[in-house]
Amino acid sequence: MGSGEIPFPSLASLTGREGGADLAAPPGESPVVVLVRPQMAENIGAAARAMANGGLFHLRLVAPRDGWPQAVAWRMASGADRILDAAEVFPDIPSAVADCHRVMGTCPRPRHVIIETLTARAAAGDLRAINAEGQRAAILFGPERAGLTADDLACCDTLIRYPLNPAHMSLNLAQAVMILAYEWWTAEEPTPARVFVTNETHVATKGSLEAFLDRLVSELDACGFLETAHKRPLMVRNLRHWFLRGQVTEQELRTLHGVVTELARGRMVRGRKPDPTPPWADE
Repeated sequence: MGSGEIPFPSLASLTGREGGADLAAPPGESPVVVLVRPQMAENIGAAARAMANGGLFHLRLVAPRDGWPQAVAWRMASGADRILDAAEVFPDIPSAVADCHRVMGTCPRPRHVIIETLTARAAAGDLRAINAEGQRAAILFGPERAGLTADDLACCDTLIRYPLNPAHMSLNLAQAVMILAYEWWTAEEPTPARVFVTNETHVATKGSLEAFLDRLVSELDACGFLETAHKRPLMVRNLRHWFLRGQVTEQELRTLHGVVTELARGRMVRGRKPDPTPPWADE
């Protein structure tokens, strides 16, 4: 055990989180993340954090450069302690994936191999299908500096490439894990792609909006804002489009009524009242 290593029982006390979040893998199979020859414990901790974000729970380490465990990894995991607590260490890739049925490897650049290559999104779909059949799949992530070697990739039956800016495709280890974890999670995430959040209020009905617009136009007539007869229809139409094209909430409509009330009160103090029969009423 190196000078930077400490026994497992003391690790939780260093995080300040009493063991971190209550993370546990669901029943059945889910992907195994294999970090091959990771160089920095900080990156292992950050990768565990990314795994927790995306619902990945099984971490294996192949020949970590500085040994294992390393306390700094727990500090970087931001509560993903249980993933690190359960991490397994192996001397090489074959032993790390010996109990797996499928092995995928992340590959940032083309290699001279003939092999199926998937995007992270496609890989997530395949992983869901593989695990649903009760088979175990592993995803290899190479060391920070150069990624997986040709010999490492020879252990894989599938490659994963991220379609990023070809002028700059550099990712750190945690970012690479995060992309795959995100795609894995969203492959079966039911959250709608678009939602209008109103919290405690609700979207106002068209009838309520029409009533407000009638009141607003009446007050604008009274204060003289719409006094140019030939421009009035276009200005009223623009106001109508402005309010009707969006999803105005009941609370926002109450606020707008309050604004009009205060503006009308100030106008009436100056002696101007709405004209019950404006000159354009018969047009």
